[in-house]
Amino acid sequence: MQYILMDTNHKMVSAWREFFSDATDVVIREGDITKLAVDAIVSPANSFGFMDGSLDYAISERLGWHLEKELQAKIKSSPEGELLIGQTMVMETGDKTIPYLISAPTMRIPTNFNIDTSINAYLAMKALLIAATRDERINSVAIPGLCTGVGRMQPIIAARQMFVAYEEIVLGKKQDFSSFGEAQKYHWNLNPQGMIWTH
Repeated sequence: MQYILMDTNHKMVSAWREFFSDATDVVIREGDITKLAVDAIVSPANSFGFMDGSLDYAISERLGWHLEKELQAKIKSSPEGELLIGQTMVMETGDKTIPYLISAPTMRIPTNFNIDTSINAYLAMKALLIAATRDERINSVAIPGLCTGVGRMQPIIAARQMFVAYEEIVLGKKQDFSSFGEAQKYHWNLNPQGMIWTH
């Protein structure tokens, strides 16, 4: 499996290089992710499949607007009626250059409220890596910066969350907490800007 991390944001690319420099199965590029020839591309959309904004707009323009309608119909017919953060759906695109789309929501609805203090990049990355590695049709997947567009998460925080997810799913580094304090510290490290206690 080859993981291609690609974004037009130079700060995102630089942050990835800080964390993924030793990952031999990861390629980091700066540029337009929709221009790649790859088995699957990741749509960092929302829980209801709206693909008409930011990167998802570019993906829809490249692969066709039928994908948004098909994704929304699939989501509506699911038991939850929405695609939760930490879940994915793999869609056939009908495109020879990018045959599959992995929808991996980074937010429930399009918003920048509380996304920058969340661990949504970590949850979405875990979900999309699980989907890609379990699908025998996918041998290469292109992944953009997660939560850093509309969500406004700092690239360095998003890169850290994406790397921790990579460690867990691809490298098999399992979480093993002997106390609540250890779990809390692990969670806090994913996003130091997130508040653990409110009072």
